[in-house]
Amino acid sequence: MAFSPDGRLVASGSDDRTVRLWDAQTGTARGTLEGHSSYIHTVAFSPDGRLVASGSGDRTIRLWDAQMGVARGTLEGHSSCIRTMAFSPDGRLVASGSDDRTVRLWDAQTGMARGTLEGHSSYIHTVAFSPDGRLVASGSGDRTIRLWDAQTGVARGMLEGHSGDISTVAFSPDGRLVASGSDDRTIRLWDAHTGTARGTLEGHSKYIHTVAFSPDGRLVASGSGDMTARLWDAHTGVARGTLEGHSSYIRTVAFSPDGRLVASRSGDTTVRLWDAHTGVARGTLEGHSSYIRTVAFSPDGRLVASGSGDTTVRLWDVKTGNPTHIIENRPHNDLSSIFDNSHLNIGIKQVGAEVPFSNASFSDQLGTNSSYSLDNGGQWVSLTGRKVLWIPPDHRPVVSAVRDNTILIGTGSGRITILSFKTGAELSA
Repeated sequence: MAFSPDGRLVASGSDDRTVRLWDAQTGTARGTLEGHSSYIHTVAFSPDGRLVASGSGDRTIRLWDAQMGVARGTLEGHSSCIRTMAFSPDGRLVASGSDDRTVRLWDAQTGMARGTLEGHSSYIHTVAFSPDGRLVASGSGDRTIRLWDAQTGVARGMLEGHSGDISTVAFSPDGRLVASGSDDRTIRLWDAHTGTARGTLEGHSKYIHTVAFSPDGRLVASGSGDMTARLWDAHTGVARGTLEGHSSYIRTVAFSPDGRLVASRSGDTTVRLWDAHTGVARGTLEGHSSYIRTVAFSPDGRLVASGSGDTTVRLWDVKTGNPTHIIENRPHNDLSSIFDNSHLNIGIKQVGAEVPFSNASFSDQLGTNSSYSLDNGGQWVSLTGRKVLWIPPDHRPVVSAVRDNTILIGTGSGRITILSFKTGAELSA
């Protein structure tokens, strides 16, 4: 989900394979952008607000006219789903990261491919442009961050030090630092020009989902699977505060445009607002009935938008904490398309979606007697300790159970995904 730069529109992407545009002031639907054949994982407005880009599990990026809702182009070339995407600051380029282990650069006006950035050995989870548009940073499941020249596509450096998958990267507003968050429970700061490590921020007890710099570059905010957000001094690395109150993992943190507030969205179905300088809770935005998938401030800082697995987008007044509009979208129940063959070393016998589950009886009925397991916070299905199937972030378990060759995954949306794996004998038959 994203606000247009002028704050007038909200774009939302859904599992129903559509992008929708909404009037941010009235909540009125402005258009439905159809064309993707799989779920939408990421959306972004161009800096001038004229284009919307969407990245999908169908392996394409699509460009749309934000005012007319007309398709402007389909960017094809990736061989697996698109996980992350960003416009360059001048709006001329789009960078996309995919499970095919590549970053691609595209001309935003013509849709022509400008380069394929190869070097990562695992899926790309995050990409970001430097503020001057000269560099692209990419974070991968191979535990590295890579820096690339945005004009030539030439590799400028590889940042090594994390011992887990890289889930998030961000440039400081002045472009001098890169912050990275990892499954190894740490945030690391790097010199963007030399690639030198500038510090390791430790304190979280579980994997890091998200990092963000304050608009003035003095603070870094992080959100973790340990249900806390933390604030850090970007120059010294000293912890400035721990924001506690959520009862589930935190997927996103975002600073308000003036840097005074931090918003955090969580699997506990709430968004919370915090004072960025004192760490004091300023409000809890409640109303969603399922996990929050995304959160963003409007450019003027007066509104917060949240998109949820309950198929609604809510717009909130930052001062009062009250919803100004509730925008409903239709549900999409097919979860089978989220699993991409590039992640499989073994055969899947069955993938299916069922009705909402009962948390109380779910795990008790199946038990955990199996060679299969869910590891790294539900990110991977492993067979006797070997990773064999990657689970996308929005479909990881709130509750789960394993028996024999079957895994049940209950997500925050209330749906169950059933994975039934073939045995060695079945694969050779």
